[in-house]
Amino acid sequence: MELRDFYKKRASEFAENAKALQTKYISYSVIRLLIFVIGVGALGLLGATLGWLWSILGIVVFLILFAAFVRWHQRLQAEQQHKAQLAKVNEYEARAQGYQFDQFADGARFVDPLHPYTVDLDIFGPHSFFQFINRTATALGQNRLANYLDRPADLPEIAARQKAIAELSDQLEWRQHFQAYGLEAEDELEHIKALQIWLDEPDFMRENTGLKLALWLVPIWMTIGVVASVLYLPGLAFLGFLLIPGLIINKTLERVNKTHVQTTHADKILSFYARLIRQVEDGGQFTSPKLQQLRATFSTHQPKASGAIKTLSYFIAQLNVRYNAFAVLFNVFVLWDLHWVLRLEKWKARHREHLPAWFEALAELEALSSMANLHYNQRDWTFPELQTDTQLQAEVLGHPLIPPGTRICNDLGMPTRAHIKLVTGSNMAGKSTFLRTVGLNIVLAMSGSVVCARRFALPPLKVYTSMRTQDALHESTSSFYAELKRLKFIIEAVEESQQAEAGVYFLLDEILKGTNSRDRHTGSRALIRQLINSRGCGIIATHDLELGALEATAGGAVENLCMEVEVRGDELLFDYQLKKGVSQSFNATQLMRSMGIRIGEG
Repeated sequence: MELRDFYKKRASEFAENAKALQTKYISYSVIRLLIFVIGVGALGLLGATLGWLWSILGIVVFLILFAAFVRWHQRLQAEQQHKAQLAKVNEYEARAQGYQFDQFADGARFVDPLHPYTVDLDIFGPHSFFQFINRTATALGQNRLANYLDRPADLPEIAARQKAIAELSDQLEWRQHFQAYGLEAEDELEHIKALQIWLDEPDFMRENTGLKLALWLVPIWMTIGVVASVLYLPGLAFLGFLLIPGLIINKTLERVNKTHVQTTHADKILSFYARLIRQVEDGGQFTSPKLQQLRATFSTHQPKASGAIKTLSYFIAQLNVRYNAFAVLFNVFVLWDLHWVLRLEKWKARHREHLPAWFEALAELEALSSMANLHYNQRDWTFPELQTDTQLQAEVLGHPLIPPGTRICNDLGMPTRAHIKLVTGSNMAGKSTFLRTVGLNIVLAMSGSVVCARRFALPPLKVYTSMRTQDALHESTSSFYAELKRLKFIIEAVEESQQAEAGVYFLLDEILKGTNSRDRHTGSRALIRQLINSRGCGIIATHDLELGALEATAGGAVENLCMEVEVRGDELLFDYQLKKGVSQSFNATQLMRSMGIRIGEG
């Protein structure tokens, strides 16, 4: 069965289960109403016939049993909603098999024009690789997945990630349940950051003996006031009893407000996080060291992370009661806000160091799960071999975002120190796509992911690109000057990496295109020589065929490759295959004719 049909079948099964549970839930909703009506009537009859004592006992028993039934009914609804989310997860995956992945977050907020490679390689934004791979649900998970893709890991971390991804790839059920629970989450980083700021704020309740004593004395004081006002004192005299709680509330209002602002939006977010973390705590046994370590982060302390976070969510929700119109009464009579601020501070004292670690572990698991899903879906991709040998060897290397039916793959072998491949070719021959193919697969390799290749071996590399330089209007700079700045950025990176473990691998497309042909050729030759002298390595795509002469004098440091086009009458045929040598085909005039430009007239 093809993977797309497999996902469609699962989506249909989960949708049917959700529908059956919905029908069951509705049926039991009617039964629930009937039980309540009949129970109230029976209790009334019981009280009328056997007296008030039996009536009270009956009410207690009925409420206990009815509450248990309500909890079961709510669990039934939760199960129905989860099955519906599982159906959605598989619907999304079925669409993704057809390279339709706009249903996933695209990571546009991570776009950085100054980054060494993410813009040129389409890492973030609509139709990006991030959108293709992303199966995270939380903002924390998206951040971590973005970090995987925009910064290379070291060799031990890559090895650890590969083992974790390989193990998670086989755990389809666990991953999909994890993702389905995550679909219910709605979080924003600003709210999480505010909560983390609160963690570092000094307490004002926990160490204040007077305020803690007031939490017990004020309810007694107000009870005395109510009783005295009803039995002995004139009505307005009760206002005097309000003075003490009023003074306490006024004194602490600013600190309570600050705590509330920093935590108020986190209650629902934390409840979702708790459910996701419980899936990790209760899930299958992990064997890879990285997954074991992440799971241990949640389970080392008691209570476990899911329980502690759920408790924190509950405390914040109770403090949020101050939004209620009757909150002023709760504060006056029992100092409601201060009760829950104290509970929050006690929670913070116990888990201040744990909560950030729990967030980190959750984000890491979401990123790994996304990459494991990629590994599961792309059966013909492989894990790269990271080595210390300064050679890059790729077999059947393809662009990850091109569907298999239309993807053209190439082989590539080259030293990764003091070596440049010059790729020439006509317009639309595939030079830029080839550069992006190499760059994106190196990025994947350095993130710990599988790569779109039969085999891919390489040493640690840092990718730098110059392919899409544009005018910077806010700086009043031309595209040519912007490109020069970009090239300076790459040259400096190459020179700094000469003695580093990870070398720089650059991808340059049509360098110095903003100047005349003579300056472009002279400048390009000088740049190539400087990059080789600095032991740089990479690929340069160019239309400047004269640069091909460098191969003969560079002592093996420069190799010419090309991508050709075949012209048959008015038809252009592209094979997108990499060949040795300098390009001998041209198609610019043919393309201009096809656009209605009269070549050779006038």
